Amino acid sequence: MQIAFDFGAPTDIALMRAGLRSAFAGYRPHNIREPIGQLIKSMISSRTKDEVSLKAYRRLVECYPRWSELAGAPVPDIERAINDVTHAKDKAFYVKETLGLIARDHPDFDLSFLKELSVPEALAWLQTLPGVGPKVAASTLNFSTLAMPAFVVDTHVLRVLARFGVVGPRADIAAAYHAVMAAVPDWTAFELSEFHVLSKRLGQLSCRFDNPLCGECPLRQHCRFAGSAAGARISRSPLPADRPLVFPGRT
Repeated sequence: MQIAFDFGAPTDIALMRAGLRSAFAGYRPHNIREPIGQLIKSMISSRTKDEVSLKAYRRLVECYPRWSELAGAPVPDIERAINDVTHAKDKAFYVKETLGLIARDHPDFDLSFLKELSVPEALAWLQTLPGVGPKVAASTLNFSTLAMPAFVVDTHVLRVLARFGVVGPRADIAAAYHAVMAAVPDWTAFELSEFHVLSKRLGQLSCRFDNPLCGECPLRQHCRFAGSAAGARISRSPLPADRPLVFPGRT
């Protein structure tokens, strides 16, 4: 008998995480970076495989050991250092522009001041930077030494959340962020990071964009779309465009 989660309840998000924990070989913490390093790593990672973006980031910091050097580098040189990531030219431009803006007020590139802000305030500040959307902003807060509780939603996580009914089939990253944060407002940065990693792994291994392997999903008995026509439609729906994370009462 299939018993679907009744999402919106904190217990269901926790049960989903528990099921993923038992299915996959434990949680591996991210390589914790300083905030500026995580920001740049996240900026070059979108729409790119993890192993490719990691190698590109390592080449970048090897070529430019100081952030001031990277900020002063010509865009074509930055592009060459990250040439195997998706949209390398655009990302190189945004990296240079973002570092230039940060340097005006924070010439030491120290973003630890974000820790003094609330999560919504810190996310809003980051999203004023060129090329920084909700995923990059949340990654900078959560995955870095800031360890601030902001849930990171990528395309894999968004797909999983939609198929399990956490959000609607046409929801975007901002909607998914708010849905999860509202359901588990007391989760720590580590707990949110763990849920991100496990959900992403599910999306990569079985809950695929095309031809999802529902029979191999460890949570299939709880998924309302497993093996259904509705699930197939979601798997082939184009991804919605990202929009900034906006919080009530803030502009």
